[in-house]
Amino acid sequence: MRLGLAGLLAASTLLLAGGAGAETVAERLPACLGCHGESGTSATEGVPSLGGQRADYVVTQLFQFREGQRSAPPMNDMAKGMSDDDLRGFADAIAALPPAKAAGPAADAALAERAKGILAKHQCTSCHGPDLTGQDAVPRIRAQRREYLAAALTGYRSNARPGYDAAMNEAAQDLKDDEIADLAAYISSL
Repeated sequence: MRLGLAGLLAASTLLLAGGAGAETVAERLPACLGCHGESGTSATEGVPSLGGQRADYVVTQLFQFREGQRSAPPMNDMAKGMSDDDLRGFADAIAALPPAKAAGPAADAALAERAKGILAKHQCTSCHGPDLTGQDAVPRIRAQRREYLAAALTGYRSNARPGYDAAMNEAAQDLKDDEIADLAAYISSL
């Protein structure tokens, strides 16, 4: 089922009916979608697409922003003062967005082969799923913005971006710049 903005807002309100958080989600969600994409696919460079993200992953990220464990000033400001119920309401609303769609052409055969080798070597599909759509509290990375993926992997490699556990930081330690570029190009094209 695909929800438009009005349906998404109504669903958010129903999810949190009876509490002050319903207004918070309904009032704040349009601003979120203004950057992250109402259709689930971000058109803003450096801003990730949120469509199809797992609710458990979104809750964790919002919690990290709220608590200052992850730094991205607009997100830290947005999450500041949100209750746990607000975090869950936003996560459920985001999870209802349609999955992100690849913005560019399909990867050429040589790039795809290199990237598949890197994915296998680092066992990326064991956490992100065989089709890279995520599972449980692990994010969907399929069709994510190319520059966002490259920045995230670089941040994990340098430990500048903390994960909610050490798995991504450990997995990225041995990635070379050209491997990050290949992974970002390939995954964004799916």
